[in-house]
Amino acid sequence: MILYGNEVAKAIDEKSMALAKINKPVLAIVRVGNKPSDLSYERGLMKRCEKIGVEVRNVIMDEKVSKEQFYSKLDSLNQDTEIHGILIFRPLPVYLDNEKARNYISSSKDVDGCTNESLAGVFTNTKVGYAPCTAQAVMECLDHYDIDVTSKNVVIVGRSLVVGKPLSMMMCSKNATVTLCHTKTKGLKEITKKAEIVVVSTGQMESMDDTYFSKGQTVIDVGINYNEIKQKLCGDILYEKVEPVVDNITPVPKGIGSITNSILVYHVCQAANQN
Repeated sequence: MILYGNEVAKAIDEKSMALAKINKPVLAIVRVGNKPSDLSYERGLMKRCEKIGVEVRNVIMDEKVSKEQFYSKLDSLNQDTEIHGILIFRPLPVYLDNEKARNYISSSKDVDGCTNESLAGVFTNTKVGYAPCTAQAVMECLDHYDIDVTSKNVVIVGRSLVVGKPLSMMMCSKNATVTLCHTKTKGLKEITKKAEIVVVSTGQMESMDDTYFSKGQTVIDVGINYNEIKQKLCGDILYEKVEPVVDNITPVPKGIGSITNSILVYHVCQAANQN
């Protein structure tokens, strides 16, 4: 089965629209400069917010904005009771201190799940902040397609704070048995081939072929890369080799990436109804 993300995103959007009718959600998007990738993402996110009924307030600052002005603006957004969620486009210019900025947002408005406080909520299985959107997108995908992780042997390849580490805790909370690996793990092929569910998030384009997988598995490819030779988007696995081998697999594009924005908007709608 091909695990398409659009179907999952549609179900999440329906939940968001129901919440948006109760209290009008407001998302502040903080952008420094005019990077093409940021502008493209912003347009897509604004389109989804409009569809759901979420108001967007664009906070655009010059790429040479002073530290004082930048953090003063974040202070005002944290204190503004009309704003329910804050999203900062990163990476920021180095002088603004990406680590400080990531943790500057109030956890109650951290709809991207990027602060240490929100991550602590995931690791302690409490309701502090929100889970990182991509990690939650993986869980939503599995739930939507009735792939139960309970008692399953799950291998996650990738240890980032955005996917690997929080996802391992979310899987454990659902009673999965989790092995967290990375690109330097010895005997990785032997480990992944024995798993029932494999999540790949290495950031290395098409780095895992069919020799890493076996029959009966569910494979979730979180990676998204642009292959200059093939002139198309692709994941961290070699899809055309892996797809015939495994039972279930997410495509790239139209897979996990399709769900992530829906999760973020859903978080904004949740935040609006918790205040």
